[in-house]
Amino acid sequence: MKDQSPWKTTPRRTIVIFLLAVFFVFASFGFANDIIDMGRQPPLRFAVSVIISGLFSVCYAASGVVLRRKFWIAFLPLFSLQMIVMAMLSNWFPDAPQLHQLDPAQTGHLHNRLAFDGCAIIVSVTLGYIGFVYVSISEGRRHLRSQLEKASLESEMAAAREVQRVMVPEDLPPINGYVLQSVYRPAAEVGGDFFQVIPLQSGRTLVVIGDVSGKGLRAAMIVSMIVGMLRTVSSFTEEPAVILEELDRRLCGRTYGGFATCLAVRVEEHGSLTIANAGHPPPYLNGTEVAFRGSMPLGLVESSAYEQTGIQMRADDVLMMLTDGVAEAQNEQRVLLGFPRVESLLRGGATARHVAETAQQYGQNDDLTVISIAREA
Repeated sequence: MKDQSPWKTTPRRTIVIFLLAVFFVFASFGFANDIIDMGRQPPLRFAVSVIISGLFSVCYAASGVVLRRKFWIAFLPLFSLQMIVMAMLSNWFPDAPQLHQLDPAQTGHLHNRLAFDGCAIIVSVTLGYIGFVYVSISEGRRHLRSQLEKASLESEMAAAREVQRVMVPEDLPPINGYVLQSVYRPAAEVGGDFFQVIPLQSGRTLVVIGDVSGKGLRAAMIVSMIVGMLRTVSSFTEEPAVILEELDRRLCGRTYGGFATCLAVRVEEHGSLTIANAGHPPPYLNGTEVAFRGSMPLGLVESSAYEQTGIQMRADDVLMMLTDGVAEAQNEQRVLLGFPRVESLLRGGATARHVAETAQQYGQNDDLTVISIAREA
């Protein structure tokens, strides 16, 4: 990523004061040249020379800030132009003849002219340094504030990652008669995907996978809210459809304009699974999509109703659940991996880890989560 231009991150007032400081400091060169020339420059040429010295210095400073190491690209043309302009001024407004002997009036005039130049240099340089001091102090304070804000944000992100580490379990509880595998790959430091494996009071197990719209800290906070609700709701009902309906009711008005898709699977002994879907990509049984009627995501309509369906898994059957970040992986040509390729992988017996790695290598563009539930032989 290219460095951002300082002009875009620096307050406009600071930029103006900095350029004015450059102008005043280097405008003093015009007064110094008049002293060297013993005040023989015509007044108009003298005034224009002072202004030109300051303006060209501003151009040098601005080009140096913008171009940095390539400042010479602008420096050489500007320097040539400055020399040409100064030569033209000298030609149009030549110096007055040099006087070898001065009468009292001429001596007084020269004294006043040189005194003016000296005072002007002092004032000009003083104004310039005042500007530089102001910029130095203001930028120092701004940098300190930026560092404090950055440290605060990093602390918040660390806390969010810690929360999400709890929300996305690394060690899955065992399910008798099944083998579970999970892969979670956030696109940012914290993500919007989530999954939970919750042992139920009846001895059955609830497996839930979901995706909150958006990314970053806000999505992570909504994820933590959903997981807390999910564990509360699953303590008084074990029906996947009812769980989704209760989650939807509780989330409405609390997702800040967002929503969440969710797939809930109740796993029982002897291969019996009960599945309910809330706008989430359907699961795949041995690479074949499990059909569901359309359903609303969570948090959009408070009165949403969800249907559930049952399937019977045989020995060595595999149910694969994933978030849309897998199919939305995008290569450099902006071509999506797509669900047809994902289905092809699953029909070929790809594991959860292989599916996730394939999406990452293709070009991860969003959080991605893959969970497999395999029936043991």
